[in-house]
Amino acid sequence: MLPFRKGIYQARLAMGQADLRQAQALRQRAFRAAASSGTGAPHPVRPVDADRFDGLCRHVLIEAVASGDLVCCYRLLPFRAGSDIGKSYAAQFYELSALGGFAGPMIEVGRFCIDPACNDPDILRIAWVALTRIVDHEGCEMLFGCSSFRGTDTAPYADAFALLAARHIAPRRWFPRVKSPAVFRFAEGLKAPDLTAAMRAMPPLLRTYLAMGGWVSDHAVIDRDLNTLHVFTGLEIRAIPPARARLLRAVAG
Repeated sequence: MLPFRKGIYQARLAMGQADLRQAQALRQRAFRAAASSGTGAPHPVRPVDADRFDGLCRHVLIEAVASGDLVCCYRLLPFRAGSDIGKSYAAQFYELSALGGFAGPMIEVGRFCIDPACNDPDILRIAWVALTRIVDHEGCEMLFGCSSFRGTDTAPYADAFALLAARHIAPRRWFPRVKSPAVFRFAEGLKAPDLTAAMRAMPPLLRTYLAMGGWVSDHAVIDRDLNTLHVFTGLEIRAIPPARARLLRAVAG
């Protein structure tokens, strides 16, 4: 499954507290420190981004082979079926009872981030290949999580949200409902999207989910702790276009 090496990067699972601390430090830079200089209100400086879910999750690290530098990380929380989804991180923010009827194994993907100093698109590709290996190894039938837009101002993302509303709302049988007291109901009364502007404003991770057949909630949660707007995102593995699935598996080896 992992470790996995491709080109100048390798993916592996965190082993012990030193690895976890390194991932938490990268998350701090990506979610909190970067947010302080971008859209939204500044946040107090913290040494690391950590929460109670870290001890329950497996953590995937993407490193530059030559230097050993951590360039990307994310965490995984597996569930036997949808009946356990109330224990997920996302369930704090979304009412997910509809997904309680999902019968197959699921994995929640969380805290996905790339070092703000790195802009190599291969990093995202390697992260997805590593995730593909894990999905296949564990027989996962759905990925889900929270996809984040930086900052809490909705205006810069008007076209992106309009595109989500027009094309990518969750099917009724799995529909995530409102739970958080602070939400932006973007599916209500938005204009037709400018597709170029929409894709430019869409977070890369979410863009990849959508290209593979993923869907989102009809509202964004305003998360002032992480200084983000996030949408619940789901991807049924069987919905991934066959050509894209074959490509991912071919690279995953």
